[in-house]
Amino acid sequence: MKRVLLLVTLLSSTAAFAQACPPLLDRTITTLQGEKINLCQYAGKPILVVNTASKCGYTPQFEKLEEMYGKYKQDGLLVLGFPSNDFQQEFANNGEIAKFCKLTYKVKFPMSESSSVSGANANLFFKELTKITGNAPDWNFHKYLIETDGKTVHSFATRIEPDSDEILNKILRMLKDDK
Repeated sequence: MKRVLLLVTLLSSTAAFAQACPPLLDRTITTLQGEKINLCQYAGKPILVVNTASKCGYTPQFEKLEEMYGKYKQDGLLVLGFPSNDFQQEFANNGEIAKFCKLTYKVKFPMSESSSVSGANANLFFKELTKITGNAPDWNFHKYLIETDGKTVHSFATRIEPDSDEILNKILRMLKDDK
């Protein structure tokens, strides 16, 4: 009887977990350092996804992204960078990207391995973000803000700073609603 009860409990927990993780977040990201991050662990939290490049005029946005992450990560905000050479402004390998981000901007928020973020070769996560919003990155530092429901996604053009009222007010609302 105990085994049956344990099995039922285990199956219920597994089903609840599967339901709690929206399809958009049901994926694992590999960081520049080779660490695996399952995005399901951030279900119910706001996630700011940004395609980045180390040699772009918008690269100083790293400072504001890191500042936001440092200030709000304890409240649940995840900032997630996706380096890409789609616009020919990124280093050739993950090691160079990681070194640049750490030494130049002291980036501590997770950064995925370099991948394509636009067009036919875009990684599957960005293909889904593009499908949901109707907006693919047309330059570096395009931002997507995933709402706590894991389904609603807002798209922000490169020129919109990470700490703009337009982005920050949405994040603060989600963090407030989460408490």
